[in-house]
Amino acid sequence: MLKQPEIVWVDGPTGRLETIYIPAQEDVAVGVAVINHPNPTQGGTNTNKVIQTVAKSLSKQGYHCYLPNLRGVGNSDGVHDYGVGEVDDVLAVIAYAQAAHPEAGKLTVAGFSFGGYVSANVAQHVDIDHLIFLAAAMMKYERHAPPVPHPERVFFVHGNADDVVELEHTYAWCRPQGISVMVMPEAGHFFHGRLIELGQIIDRYGLR
Repeated sequence: MLKQPEIVWVDGPTGRLETIYIPAQEDVAVGVAVINHPNPTQGGTNTNKVIQTVAKSLSKQGYHCYLPNLRGVGNSDGVHDYGVGEVDDVLAVIAYAQAAHPEAGKLTVAGFSFGGYVSANVAQHVDIDHLIFLAAAMMKYERHAPPVPHPERVFFVHGNADDVVELEHTYAWCRPQGISVMVMPEAGHFFHGRLIELGQIIDRYGLR
């Protein structure tokens, strides 16, 4: 029987974080995943279809998935901090998820656009087994995302028709770290019409 999503509340540094929890769909979970939404100043929340697609794939692979509304988004407390304080929010959600599922040892962090930028900064503070970046805005903001400690653990997907985050910027961020980029031909920033394909790509990647 399909295990249904629910809303949980995580205590963050500036108050409670409204978080969608999607249980692992296997009896024996392999890990937890925290999946971060795009820029809230442009309408990004934890109901975004891209991160929902990733979460559904990861839950099928045995991950307990947590999709927080970061500070100031939806019903979460606090004020949007342009990717700075949000790092601490994600660290709080990771700690909550790992405490809730101590038997599920692996940690995956994923992010779409702004959420990818936040996730790259989170990687500076915690050991992550898998990082998934989707059209991540690594060089869009005044402070570029730092290189990640373990580039070999990164899976990066970007559409070559993205008109929000330039593919060349992704190459510029990835190239010095030796990170390969999976390019989806004719896919735009929001992967419109390509979400089933995106889910299949994450399925095939395999994060066990």
